[in-house]
Amino acid sequence: MNKIILITGATSGFGKAIAEKFAASQWNLIITGRRKERLDLIVKELSKTYGVEVLPLVFDVQDKNAVFTSISGIPEKWKNVDVLVNNAGLALGRDNFENASLTDWETMLDTNVKGMMYTTRAVLPYLIEKRSGHIINIGSIAGKEVYQYGNGYCSSKFAVDALSKSMRIDLLHHKIKVTAIHPGAVETEFSLVRFNGDAEKAAAVYKGYTPLSASDIADTVYYCASLPEHVCINELIITPTAQANANLFYKE
Repeated sequence: MNKIILITGATSGFGKAIAEKFAASQWNLIITGRRKERLDLIVKELSKTYGVEVLPLVFDVQDKNAVFTSISGIPEKWKNVDVLVNNAGLALGRDNFENASLTDWETMLDTNVKGMMYTTRAVLPYLIEKRSGHIINIGSIAGKEVYQYGNGYCSSKFAVDALSKSMRIDLLHHKIKVTAIHPGAVETEFSLVRFNGDAEKAAAVYKGYTPLSASDIADTVYYCASLPEHVCINELIITPTAQANANLFYKE
């Protein structure tokens, strides 16, 4: 019987790459996202290419009611979730604290923090009932070190780091694994979203070195999820070779 993974934010970037990686290894998938057209396309691609079953759930993780309604309403056979990947998240703006957009702050906190909390709580009864499972939270190196102009985003990812540690402690007696993966610079739609569609600014972030790719993160998630039952990676920081920490890069 195929294992089941639930991935939030699966319409692009990390989420899509993670879905492809697990589908290639014959996992069945529950994929979520805000864009129905993209979800439907991914369902067709994965089903046709890998012969796996894929259940799409269309909702925004910011919407508490939608999260709980969608996840509690999945068919019975899909409730045997083995792995939850809390991937949905974004960065908006890079401004001094006094100039930063309050709307951007709220969107980042509502998505990166509250959305992760809602989704985990909605899925958790299925994991508790089977007394096993694995929660993998996609954090960021911005959740380990603060950098200039990162105020709202860094705050949200520091919260992800703290919540991951809290989950690990609180869910220990349920035999549920919790892993936080903190990527450094990865070239996806991330910077394009952050700079409000400014392709030139987004490209400049990755100029002069080779950043990570979404598939690198997918490989890392798969590795963490594939370890023996008695092994849990609690947290992992992954960067390109050219990046030493949140602030220091070697660019040619």
